[in-house]
Amino acid sequence: MERDPAARSRAEVYFLYSGFKAVRSYRKANWFYRHNMKFIARFISQRARHKTGIEIHPGATIGKGLFIDHGMGVVIGETTEIGDNCTIYQNVTLGGTGKDHGKRHPTLGNNVLVGSGAKVLGPFKVGDNARIAAGAVVLSEVPENATAVGVPAKIVRVNGVKPAPCAELDQIHVTDPVAQKLQSIENELQCLQSAITKLTENTKETEQ
Repeated sequence: MERDPAARSRAEVYFLYSGFKAVRSYRKANWFYRHNMKFIARFISQRARHKTGIEIHPGATIGKGLFIDHGMGVVIGETTEIGDNCTIYQNVTLGGTGKDHGKRHPTLGNNVLVGSGAKVLGPFKVGDNARIAAGAVVLSEVPENATAVGVPAKIVRVNGVKPAPCAELDQIHVTDPVAQKLQSIENELQCLQSAITKLTENTKETEQ
């Protein structure tokens, strides 16, 4: 209700929101998983996947206040750990690279936002209050109060200032380091072109 401006009532969220249903089913499945009834746990999680389009492995560890908005295509792996009050958008994968054993999936701190289509792959930590931009592919650790952008993702630090709270749900207004670098190269090319033009003009004047 706090983080989705489209939510009109608690009844609507309870009965109609796929993200809420998926997390509710996960809580049940996780109880069976922790009590070594893994077949029942997987049965519940797979049934929830068919109903909601969201696959949460019953072995994952999820804190309070997880908000999955829309949620279609979300995949959360077995050894994933998610802190409190995180926000995940549709088509997000919290998965592994296929090369690791044991702890294979990421750990998200508190108040983390993961934008639409982002892929977080590997057994590393995403720090508290971090933001992962839409479409990013994160393959290494993200510090606290930082933003990961691009493919592969690069870290954009907010110079000593904590980023805006993830409750603002802003997946767009983030700095793109790749675009910044391209702009820098373009500026250098323009300077070189200008220098060459001046040199050519001076040469012509000298010849005349």
